[in-house]
Amino acid sequence: MEAKCILVSQPKPAIVEKSPFYELSQRYATQVVYRPFIRVVGVSLKEFRAQRVEILNHTAIIFTSRTTVDSFFHLAEEARITIPESMKYICQTEAVALYLQKYIVYRKRKISFGDGSFTSLIEQIIKHKDEKFLLALSEPHKPELPDALAKLKLSVDPVILARTVAAELDDVTLSDYDLLALYSPSDIKALVEKFGTEDLPAIAVFGDGTLRAAIDAGVTVLANAPTPAAPSMVKAIDLYLDKVRRGEAVEPVALPTDTHKEDFIRTQQHRLAKKSRVRRPAAESQK
Repeated sequence: MEAKCILVSQPKPAIVEKSPFYELSQRYATQVVYRPFIRVVGVSLKEFRAQRVEILNHTAIIFTSRTTVDSFFHLAEEARITIPESMKYICQTEAVALYLQKYIVYRKRKISFGDGSFTSLIEQIIKHKDEKFLLALSEPHKPELPDALAKLKLSVDPVILARTVAAELDDVTLSDYDLLALYSPSDIKALVEKFGTEDLPAIAVFGDGTLRAAIDAGVTVLANAPTPAAPSMVKAIDLYLDKVRRGEAVEPVALPTDTHKEDFIRTQQHRLAKKSRVRRPAAESQK
């Protein structure tokens, strides 16, 4: 059965025609509806202070989302903290890095960013390994990034700057949709708490954490990204819809066994330890 209507659990783009989903909708003559399943709210200044993290004790900030960027600068303003010109910013994607322009003069700051992958972000952080990092997080969050930075023995203080809460979904009728595109474990949680796991539309997910949350909850997933074949959600749905159109069977997605990240972290640990051993004799010889 072809998908006549797709629900995307993201805010509606400012210009729908420029969204990658628009081209998809034209190709398959399907309607795309944007409806967030969750909303992210910044923590209060009281909640922030209760974490006992001093912003000015850090020389670099790690951002993985625009929401934490908003919350960070709003909290700094409310607390009357002036962020120094020397502060460095390390972002998971270029989009997050460019979003900093909302609060700072981009060219006058030291900003670096990855390509969206876990490994590229770690590589950017390691390039600045001597900094004192503040890791801006939303709650809930995947533990892999804080755990990896701890294993690398970098100076990092995690801080919760935002929390995810379920949106009101009383106006959503799942039978109106043939496919749901979900982007976070919190989307899965909101879906299951509101609608259960029976008689769901086809499910597409983005991210290993979202896939794991879906499978753990008993939700069948028929399309997922990022993968080598489908680096984006749109491409994953495109491949799914193409199979449906051609009458091919679509097998449920299984959770992959991937040791690449652990191997990567071990390699980085070895490199950092080696550099530390090299620096130590050189420093002693200068005494």
